[in-house]
Amino acid sequence: MLPTLRLRLVVVFALVALTAAVSASGIAYWLNRDAVLTRAQNAALNDFRKTMEDNAGNLPRKVECDQLRDAARKMARSTQDYQVLLIGETREGRPCAAASNEDDFTLQHVPESLRSAVAKKRKVDSANSYPYHLYWQRITKGGDPYLIGGAKVIGVSPTPTGYMLKSLAPERDDLNSLAWSLGIATGLALIGAMLLAQFAATTVLRPVRRLAEAARRLGEGKLDTRLRVSGTDELAELSRTFNRTAESLERRVADLSSREESSRRFVADMSHELRTPMTAISAVTEVLEEEQENLDPMIAPAVQLVVSETRRLNDLVENLMEVTRFDAGTAKLVLDDVDVADQVTACIDARAWLDAVELDADRGITARLDPRRLDVILANLIGNALKHGGSPVRVSVRTRTRDDGEPELAIEIADQGPGIPEAVLPHVFDRFYKASASRPRSEGSGLGLSIALENAHIHGGEITAHNAPGGGAVFTLRLPRDARRVVEEREREERDEHGEHGEHGEQDAHGEQDAQDEHGGSGDGDVNGERQRRDGER
Repeated sequence: MLPTLRLRLVVVFALVALTAAVSASGIAYWLNRDAVLTRAQNAALNDFRKTMEDNAGNLPRKVECDQLRDAARKMARSTQDYQVLLIGETREGRPCAAASNEDDFTLQHVPESLRSAVAKKRKVDSANSYPYHLYWQRITKGGDPYLIGGAKVIGVSPTPTGYMLKSLAPERDDLNSLAWSLGIATGLALIGAMLLAQFAATTVLRPVRRLAEAARRLGEGKLDTRLRVSGTDELAELSRTFNRTAESLERRVADLSSREESSRRFVADMSHELRTPMTAISAVTEVLEEEQENLDPMIAPAVQLVVSETRRLNDLVENLMEVTRFDAGTAKLVLDDVDVADQVTACIDARAWLDAVELDADRGITARLDPRRLDVILANLIGNALKHGGSPVRVSVRTRTRDDGEPELAIEIADQGPGIPEAVLPHVFDRFYKASASRPRSEGSGLGLSIALENAHIHGGEITAHNAPGGGAVFTLRLPRDARRVVEEREREERDEHGEHGEHGEQDAHGEQDAQDEHGGSGDGDVNGERQRRDGER
C-alpha cells in the first residue's frame, strides 16, 4: 500500500497530527460551545425572571388584554433582545394571550411539554421552596436556533404566565466562526506535520540511501566500499556495523580468492605438466595396442588395461585444462558461420555414431557460433545419451524466437533409455557427480556435461534436462543464432573492468596463450575422434 519509507513517514506524521489536531479542536469547540450557550442562556433567563417580577408581578389578578400587551412590550425592551408572551385571565374570566410581537411569537410556538412543566404546581417543602419554577428549552424555528423560557408569577391564582423567545443566531454564528478557525488551524497543523515529516524523512533516509548505495556497490563486487560515519545515533551505529561487515567480507573474499587462485593455478600447472608425459605415454600405449596380438596371452589383458586407463587419464587432463580456462575466465569464442545440420553430421561421423543416431534437421539452418565448442557440446550430449540411454538417439534441430525477439537455435537430444532419476536431475551438470555412490568409477571423467554447459553459457545459451513422458532422457541445447552480441558485451565488460592499456595488453597476451591452448585441445580432440573411429571399425 505504501511502497516507500518516505511516504510511510509522511502518512504517519500526518495521521498523528490530524488525530491530535482534530481531538484538540473538537474538545475546544465543545467547551466553547457549552460556555457560549450557557452564558447567553443564563443571561437571558435571569433577565426574563427579573422583568417578570418587575412587570408581570405588579399586575392585578384580573387584568385586561391591553395591560398584558403593554407589560409584554415593556418586558421585550430588555437589553437581551427577546420577545415576550404573557398569558392571563380577564375580569370576565376569559383567557388572554398578549405578545410583544404577535407576528413572530404566539402560544403555538411554545412546545406542549414546556407549557405543561411551567403550569405544573409542585408541593412546597424543605427540598422545594416554590410551587412554580422557571423552565427553558431550545428549539429550531425557520432554520434558526431559539431559546424559549417560561415561568408563572407566584401568588394567589389566577396569576399571569410569561414566556420568552430569544434568538441564538449570533451565538451560532460565533460558533461557526470558531469552527472555521479551528478547521483552518487543523489544516495548518496538518501541513506543518507533513513538512516536518518531509524534513524528518530526508534526515533519516539520506543515510539509508547512502547505505543502500554502498550495499549495491558491495553486491557488485566493490569490496572496498565504506561509509563515512558521523554521530552516535542508531543510523551511525548501523553504518559502523556495515563498515565492519564490509571489511570482514573483503578480508574473507581476498583470502578465498587467493586460495581459489592458488588451486586454479595448481590445476592448470598440473595439467600443463601432465600433457608432455601423457603425450609420450599415449604414443607408447598406441604402439602396445598395435602389438597386442603378438604379446603373451597372460600379458595382453594388462596391456589393454594400461591402454584404456591411459586414454581415460589423457581425456581427464584435457578436460581439466578446459575447466581451468572456464574458471579463469580466459575461454574465448572463435565465431564462424556454421551449417548446423552439417556440424551435427560431422560430429556423429567423426565418432562413428552414424548407425546409432537419427538426425532430424533441415539443411540450410545456419548460425554464427564457435564450431569447435559446438562440436564439444554435441559430442558430450550425444555420447552421454549413447552411454547411459541407449540407441537410437534422436537429434532434432529447430529454430525459434525468444521472448526478447532474438532468433534462437534449439537442438534436442533424446535417448531410449529409462530416463534420469528425479533425485539426479538437479545434479547432472555438476562436476564429478556420480549418479550412484556404489559406482564411483566409470569410463568418463564426470566433467563432460559440465564442460558442455560451460560452452553453452559462453555462447549466451543454456542446456536443460528432463525425462520424456514415454521414457528416456531429453537434453535441450538453446543457443543464439548469432553470438556476436555476447562476444561484444563480454569485451565491453573486460574493458570496463581493466580500463588501462597495460592491463589490456596483459589480457591480450593471456588470451593469445589461451587460444593456442584451445587449438591444441582441438587437435587432441581430433586425435580422440580418430581413435574412436578406429575403435568403432574394429
